[in-house]
Amino acid sequence: MNTSIVGKQFDLTDSIKGYIDNAVDSLKKYNLDIISVRTVISADEKNGKKGFSVEFSINMAHKSTIVIKQKEKDVYAAIDLAIERAKKVLRRHHDKITNHKKKDESVEIETFEGTDEEIVPMRLDSYKPMEVEEALQELKESGKQFIVFQDMEEKMRFMYKRSDDRYGLY
Repeated sequence: MNTSIVGKQFDLTDSIKGYIDNAVDSLKKYNLDIISVRTVISADEKNGKKGFSVEFSINMAHKSTIVIKQKEKDVYAAIDLAIERAKKVLRRHHDKITNHKKKDESVEIETFEGTDEEIVPMRLDSYKPMEVEEALQELKESGKQFIVFQDMEEKMRFMYKRSDDRYGLY
């Protein structure tokens, strides 16, 4: 992960640089593909009051850049608040991509009178309507023998690969 620290109208000290480096290193615990973090610290003075503005730009692979801006009277407080907000955003993103809830793996098996066969009910992967061409493309890419889908008229359809390498549609 590349890090850069820039000070605008503000002299960066080694202690501030070290503090920011430690704060940015704490973002690694989310195991996201963080490419770079750019930190800009600027001194603001409005109406005779001094303050600091801290901006973190976090570039991640396969995701938009996350920008966190924080203004505070103390530079260390601004850094702390900005890092906490960045951690919150990264934690939410991490939770989205890694589902901690275990799926219920218990399967209801139904038996019908007069047969000893067990039938396992299945759900469709997608309930959104598909064009026939989309279903054909998905069937070819998946390598499966058949696909069940809803067409654009919301009719349940069944497409299968025939033994002569052509495709059938019900």
